[in-house]
Amino acid sequence: MRTGRIERNTSETKILVEVNLDGTGTYSVETGIGFLDHMVEQFSRHSLIDVTMKVDGDLHVDQHHTTEDSAIALGQALLQALGDKGGIGRYGQAFSPMDETLSRVALDISGRPYLVWRAGFSQEKLGEWDTELIEHWFHSVSQACGITLHCELIYGTNNHHICESLYKGFARAMRQAVELDPRKGGAVPSTKGQLGG
Repeated sequence: MRTGRIERNTSETKILVEVNLDGTGTYSVETGIGFLDHMVEQFSRHSLIDVTMKVDGDLHVDQHHTTEDSAIALGQALLQALGDKGGIGRYGQAFSPMDETLSRVALDISGRPYLVWRAGFSQEKLGEWDTELIEHWFHSVSQACGITLHCELIYGTNNHHICESLYKGFARAMRQAVELDPRKGGAVPSTKGQLGG
């Protein structure tokens, strides 16, 4: 099974993340930020990647370190689980409708991290989570996992729907990208023979 486990302990956060790429979308998420929990749970359920995430962060300061470090740890765990990336689909894309909202997410597990973010929010918080941190979460995960990631809000007005649409789109694109293609025979999907570097 393709699994990853990351423990990240700093003066700002203590984090444990475990993933199973060949899971069923089972999750146990406790970050201390309710809306972030909800989004990571959506990612797990719709990607079918099992995720355990336990975070003890310095929320008495603000939510930045918890958001950033949990995304870094998740990205590192996904990268660890991918191994040499042999046989994976590599690319994924998804249109994600949610009521009045439609978003599009496309990604390449290329080893070359890059985020294109064309989305935004009209309110400062979702629950207690600062909406300015949502883009930063996607940036941190893409950097840590080596993903070229494009996230675009096509249209929508409800901030909850916008955020959830983007996370579900990311999940469904990741599901495509990490799945093994038996026709590839375990080969790394690059003419270079490796991804990244």
